[in-house]
Amino acid sequence: MSQKIAFLGLGVMGAPMTTNLVRRGFAVNAWNRTPEAPGITIAGAAGANIRSNIAAAVRDAEIVFTCVGDVPDVEAVILGPGGVVESAAVGTLVVDMSTIGSQAARMIGKKLEENNLRFLDAPVSGGDIGAKNGTLTIMVGGKEADFQTCLPCFQAMGKTIRWCGEIGNGQAVKLCNQVLGAVHMVALCEALKMAKIQGLDPNLVIEVCKTGAAGSWALENLGPKILAQDLQPAFMIEHILKDLRLVKETAQTAGEILPGTDLAETLFKVVAELDEGKGIKQGTQAMIRAYD
Repeated sequence: MSQKIAFLGLGVMGAPMTTNLVRRGFAVNAWNRTPEAPGITIAGAAGANIRSNIAAAVRDAEIVFTCVGDVPDVEAVILGPGGVVESAAVGTLVVDMSTIGSQAARMIGKKLEENNLRFLDAPVSGGDIGAKNGTLTIMVGGKEADFQTCLPCFQAMGKTIRWCGEIGNGQAVKLCNQVLGAVHMVALCEALKMAKIQGLDPNLVIEVCKTGAAGSWALENLGPKILAQDLQPAFMIEHILKDLRLVKETAQTAGEILPGTDLAETLFKVVAELDEGKGIKQGTQAMIRAYD
């Protein structure tokens, strides 16, 4: 591939996404804020060029991807001292794949435009499984021409790729996705609880129900993890709580409330406080602990 890529953020999602770009033939410079992170080894072993700072990673890049944590993290990496805005060449396309909400995405897009840089917001869904398998759902906001420029990269990382309209619209769709994911987890935990109440084998419930109208990604992928007592994070409770905070802020701005989202947030917070606060680092399937 002729496009030169920089990927900033080699966490649970970013490392396999970088790996898939390399496997598709892209030349990728990669950087991570934490030098000893396992993702650096994963991306480096795949053939990414690991750089020690943002400037070295983005200097020659045509497209710069970022995949970090919360709004302040994205702002720091893109707009802060030593960030992308200081080192990227004029006209570089910056693509943020974090979940930060529409308001932050539009602000970042405006700042980048003022510095003669282009921007797409492109949050993803599919967890670490989707990141590893290159089957993520990618929701993209920004100019359609920029979307088309980046499409070969998106196709290396995802299976369902949708242009959603102007900057911020990718984030808007992602927040709807997070409402579904959070409330699905409540339904999954309560279905497994109902199986226990009735003396059923919960494996039977998963196998039967995942094929019908009540089927969901959570039931098929996280249900077995709950039964195996595998609460290791593909997506941490810490991160879903951040996303639900963005959901609630958006709803409150419009004067709306979301009762189902409120319930899911409450249950996630119960688990987050377990183990002297270490519960927040478990996967979202650990919501089942709130039902123990």
